[in-house]
Amino acid sequence: MKDSLKILHREIIACSLCPRLRNHCAEVARVKRRAYLDSQYWGRPVPGFGDPHASLFVLGLAPGAHGANRTGRIFTGDRSGDWLYRAMHQAGFANQPTSVSLADGLRLQGAWVAASVRCAPPDNKPLPEEFERCMPYLERELALLRNVKVVLALGRLAFSTYLAVLRRQGAKLRSAELPFAHGAEFQALAGGPHLLCSYHPSQQNTLTGRLTQEMLLSVFLRAAQLSGAR
Repeated sequence: MKDSLKILHREIIACSLCPRLRNHCAEVARVKRRAYLDSQYWGRPVPGFGDPHASLFVLGLAPGAHGANRTGRIFTGDRSGDWLYRAMHQAGFANQPTSVSLADGLRLQGAWVAASVRCAPPDNKPLPEEFERCMPYLERELALLRNVKVVLALGRLAFSTYLAVLRRQGAKLRSAELPFAHGAEFQALAGGPHLLCSYHPSQQNTLTGRLTQEMLLSVFLRAAQLSGAR
């Protein structure tokens, strides 16, 4: 299993299917943000990260331009990651509450984190065709992580991406019967893992109070119950 995930990760890192995204990642890595002028940016597609035996799969939107696109690990080096890994640590899925670099010692326990689109997009808005090109990577990742019992979608776009994966596999799902909402739960969807929903821990949500740390933690505690982690 680990070897197969390693092969997939090498393919993701070398991916060049979306020239617009690749050019943007490279340009951000070249110009840099003033606070990170001394940093060596990753500037490539970002693979998933976590425990190969995970029972929880956390799906986000895309790498942050100066977060994962800088550090090389999903939800690492930005405020969204601060919120995410703090909640995961409190719920027992991470050995520490912070994620700042590839060498910071973070380990996930029973959880895997990935993005719907593996490259940082301009204005944090991937195009529909970019979601489509990246989707096979997500399908393969889910297939390799055979112990997943719960998928937690962070935000409406991650939710829609996961439903699209299920439809590609033949599931008959009507969007009207699957409304996205924070804390929404769909049990054994299409005969597979349970699906949980959360607002994305973006600054747009956290700074406005739409998502609080307590709200995010409650979803991870529910994921721990459903996945057997608690």
